[in-house]
Amino acid sequence: MTDEVAPLRRRFAPEDLEPLLRANGVAGTVVVQARSSIDDTAELLATAGQAPFVLGVVGWIDLAAPDAAEELAGFDGPLVGIRHQVHDEPDPSWLLRDDVQRGLTAVAAAGLAYDLLVRTRELPAAVETARRQPGLQLVLDHAAKPPLASGELDEWAEGVAALSRFPNVTCKLSGLVTEAAADWHAEQLVGCLRRALDWFGADRCMFGSDWPVCLLAARYGQVLGLVTAALEGASENERAAVLGGTAIETYALPSTKARSST
Repeated sequence: MTDEVAPLRRRFAPEDLEPLLRANGVAGTVVVQARSSIDDTAELLATAGQAPFVLGVVGWIDLAAPDAAEELAGFDGPLVGIRHQVHDEPDPSWLLRDDVQRGLTAVAAAGLAYDLLVRTRELPAAVETARRQPGLQLVLDHAAKPPLASGELDEWAEGVAALSRFPNVTCKLSGLVTEAAADWHAEQLVGCLRRALDWFGADRCMFGSDWPVCLLAARYGQVLGLVTAALEGASENERAAVLGGTAIETYALPSTKARSST
C-alpha cells in the first residue's frame, strides 16, 4: 500500500467494526474481497464463521481459470458473491473475454452474485455483460465510482443509466467519499446518490459503507448519513429496501431486524 492510503496499513478486524454497526443501528454486514487471492476469500469466510454479524462474503476466484466452477464449490461458509478489480485490468473489455464470460456463467450457476468493480472506462463492457448474462445477479459497486473530483460526469452518467435498464443489476450506494475532492461537500455526493436512486429505484439500490476504505475521507456514520440524506422524502418501504432489504434479497442473506450494509 502506498503512502496515499497509509491509514489503511493496519489490521482491521471484527472487533473494530462491531461497535460501529451497533452505534449506527446496523444488524449485519457483508464483507468484500480486497485482494485477488483465494486465501483472502478463505480468511474472510473464516471471519464470518466467528462473527455473527458478518452475514455473507463476496470473495474472489480467477474467473478466467478453466476450473472456476470447482473453485466455487470448494469454499466452506456463507459465500454470497464474487468480485474482481476489473478497473485495474489494462483491457477495458476484460469482462467480455470468452474465458471470463465462462467464469461468470459458473458464478450464476452456483447461485452467487457478481460485484462489478468498474469505472467509467469499463461501463460499456459491464452493460454488454448484463445483456449476455441475464441469469447472473450483478451488483454495481460504488455506483461505478463517478469522477466527482473532476466533475466530468456525463460519460459516467450515460453508462450507469444504460446499465440500470437491465433488471438483473442492482447498485451499491457506497464509495463516493473517496472519489470526491478532499474538501467534499455533502450536497454534491447526495445529488449523485439521488441520480442512482432515480435510475435504479430503491428496490435495486443498497447502502454500502466501503469501510474501512471510507476512513480515508469520512467516518462510517458520515457515509451512512449521506445515504439517509439521499433518501429524504422516500417512503418507509423505499428506505427499508436501501438500508437492508435489497442487500438481503440480492445476496440471499438471512433476514435481520435492522439495517444491513456492505
